[in-house]
Amino acid sequence: MPISPKVYTWLCGLFASLGSIIFGYDLGVIAGVLAADDFKHVMGPRFDNPSLLGLITSIFVLGCFFGMIPVAYVADFFGRRKTIQFGALIYIFGGALQTGARNMDYMLVGRFFAGFGVGIMSDLAPLYQAEIAHPSIRGRLITLQQFMLGIGAFCASWVTYGCSAGLKGTQAEWRIPLGIQLMPALPLISFILFLPESPRWLAEKGRFDEATAALARLHAHGNTKDDFVLSQMEDIKADITRSKDIGAASWTELFNVPSNFRRLALGYILQFSVQMTGVSAIQYYSTTIFTTMGFDATRVLLFQSINSIIALIGEACCVLWVDSTGRRLPLIVGNVASGLSFVVGSILMARWPGAVDNNAAHYIFIITTWVFNFFFSACIGPLSWAYPAEIYSTRTRAKATALTSSASWISNFFIAEVTPIAFGHIGWKYYLVFAICGHTNALFVWAFFPETTGRRLEEMDALFEDSPLFIPGTQYAKAQDRHAAERELREGTFVPANLTERVGYEQEAGDVKDSAEIVHEEKR
Repeated sequence: MPISPKVYTWLCGLFASLGSIIFGYDLGVIAGVLAADDFKHVMGPRFDNPSLLGLITSIFVLGCFFGMIPVAYVADFFGRRKTIQFGALIYIFGGALQTGARNMDYMLVGRFFAGFGVGIMSDLAPLYQAEIAHPSIRGRLITLQQFMLGIGAFCASWVTYGCSAGLKGTQAEWRIPLGIQLMPALPLISFILFLPESPRWLAEKGRFDEATAALARLHAHGNTKDDFVLSQMEDIKADITRSKDIGAASWTELFNVPSNFRRLALGYILQFSVQMTGVSAIQYYSTTIFTTMGFDATRVLLFQSINSIIALIGEACCVLWVDSTGRRLPLIVGNVASGLSFVVGSILMARWPGAVDNNAAHYIFIITTWVFNFFFSACIGPLSWAYPAEIYSTRTRAKATALTSSASWISNFFIAEVTPIAFGHIGWKYYLVFAICGHTNALFVWAFFPETTGRRLEEMDALFEDSPLFIPGTQYAKAQDRHAAERELREGTFVPANLTERVGYEQEAGDVKDSAEIVHEEKR
């Protein structure tokens, strides 16, 4: 018996996000690698420089940032699958250099190229997932990015803990964890082309028969005459027709067209705000932070391993619930919870640092970190990739997500560089930055982010043209029925993109009836 189309599509999205395992693995493995005595010896005396220590960590995300540059061009020219494959190849080169590093220069170059590849893959995976998904499971599919990242971090934390406990003082203590990161990239390179290409990219290139076949393969067991498939193609063609009336996609229209700039700003701010929750400071420098609370390096790695399990639980919750809860509510709740966890952490670090004999306070500090990680993983991290990937039209999506993703990498680089210096100079006061930013992030989302749950990708232009800048109290603050878009497509009551100006965008009962009549008139 063939599997359900939604299950098949979900599995395609799952495989495409293998690159996120690599990203998560690097986030989890670097703290253990930096703590290895033999690693410090191989890297040489320059390792004692705090700025260089930050560079070992941050040059990876700097590579991710530069990986954004070719994404828009390569993805639009060669397609989504081949671009993911290209990123995996570059990553393998960088990972091999890290694993065999003989000095600091090898390590820095390897981490830059590994980051370059991850930047490409992490941008393309959610974009591809958004373009193949059923509307009712789009959030569930895109948030797989963060779930797979969590799996990578989970594997890294236990690998580094095991190597630290069993291979301490040897080269294997850090070379084995770095070598394992190559494994997820191999099946991604080998099998990504067996997945369907994005039907929206195919249609954008004028390959409508192939686009219909891809949609049928994803959503109807290959039946190209299925009503749902035909309605989707009609919707996509209408969007492309509207795009042709506007003209060829350009970088300048992201800034010159008000609704495009609004989306670009929201996506950029969202991606930047993620790092201001403090997540990277904890991930990269957990050993430094926790040792100030009196724990040794091996115990810290154990705490991180437990932390990775909590993160996986949170990410699984997001995948299961995000299409029911919507996008706004989890982002608001998650940021408030993360801000409060840093408030408590700041108090504990200031009042009972590691020099003070108070085990209860020190373990409560660890628990606050776990609480933060759960809410970040269940609410913030997954949606920071999902929301930008779904709010653009097909013609601008690759360019726009390249820009918004760059915000994540540049802020990540900034935090990685600043954190060791900040802790050295101001200690616990550095935690206050993240305590404040968590709450300001929540306030910004509440005020300015329209809800996108349950809407078709092809209606995002109209959503951001019609919704006010200040969202609270409007219909755009509430998540609509996640099955609504699919019902409209199956019943033929949707409004194609090039008709929205004629029928309006409000989805009241009377408007839906008028829209359906116009659509059927167009068909006749």
